[in-house]
Amino acid sequence: MAIRAVLWDVDDTIFDYAGSDRTGLLRHLRAEGLADSDEDHHDRWMRIASVHWARVAAGESDWYAHCRDRVREFLDAELSDADADAWFTRYVGHYESSWELFPDTVPVLDALAGTHRHAILSNSSVDHQERKLRALGVRDRFEVLLCARELGVYKPDARAFLAACEALELDPHEVVYVGDEPDIDAAGAVAAGLTGVWLDRRGRGGRPELVRITGLDELPALLAANTRFGAPDTFR
Repeated sequence: MAIRAVLWDVDDTIFDYAGSDRTGLLRHLRAEGLADSDEDHHDRWMRIASVHWARVAAGESDWYAHCRDRVREFLDAELSDADADAWFTRYVGHYESSWELFPDTVPVLDALAGTHRHAILSNSSVDHQERKLRALGVRDRFEVLLCARELGVYKPDARAFLAACEALELDPHEVVYVGDEPDIDAAGAVAAGLTGVWLDRRGRGGRPELVRITGLDELPALLAANTRFGAPDTFR
């Protein structure tokens, strides 16, 4: 049976999270008097974020504690909750002012608009991704928006992918998941019975067991021509 819907990751898949965050962090550090050049602090900021986000996904922390812990570790400072919250809030303002979609996002959504349904499954929260997608002008492209915080399970847990299929009223084999993480996204989707596509924008390569593309512009032809995917004539 052909693929009838594309289930999308958001950050670093359709939305340039790393680029937006890098620009926003530099603006924030300059405003805080912590950077007087283009020195790149972003890799360290992201490494710290990944450690503390893993604790959230494991149920050992929550969103607010994770934000405070990120700030304290990054600054190497003992801050009160209020001071850490205020610092993070100022950073978020600079980050959000830097939000951008990847250039290939809208053209591919346009190309697939007449042949596939579209939905979002993110390891974030609905309120955050709802606001982001609306600010970026693409929220109405997706009929379903599901996020891990509300679901209570995080990718690559099969229950997250299956919840999205249930919301679409489609069987897993009728849905393809597209995301930038080989294990959390593509392999997780495959394990849940979906077709998984790894969007390898950085050209890391490897993982021959996964279907891999390096840009979203490759997706329409993949869906149309590859017999593993097929292409429906209509939405339903």
